[in-house]
Amino acid sequence: MARGKAISVKIATTKVIKALETRLAELEANYKKQDENEAKYQKSIEKWKKEVAKFATANITKAENIRTNYRAWSKTLNVDFDLTLNEGEFPQQPERDFEVVHQHTYNEMKEEISNALRILKMTDEEVVSTSTYNAVARYL
Repeated sequence: MARGKAISVKIATTKVIKALETRLAELEANYKKQDENEAKYQKSIEKWKKEVAKFATANITKAENIRTNYRAWSKTLNVDFDLTLNEGEFPQQPERDFEVVHQHTYNEMKEEISNALRILKMTDEEVVSTSTYNAVARYL
């Protein structure tokens, strides 16, 4: 097995600082908008569920494998059935177009980026070594 030669890259400290500042600003903005985005997503899911129910009832004549379950304690009848269809013949489920970041993950990422920025701003070095860059590369 042949191994490649290690690459040593030097990147201007100012470029790394600027990239980390940009990423930190994006992280904070995305986290603040997360609740709003989730509310919009849940609203679209509710709308989709209604569309699916409307579609299913309109196509009940094609139903196969009908199953029922009556719950006497709540006086509810659950009806479950299968429709054999090709994808695209029924309403498409919405997908999240944003990343969900939990509080602890957000705090950890923010702290790591902030710490890296503080250290990089204190250095007199004009370039960042590969090992230093590797430590912060996942945020860029």
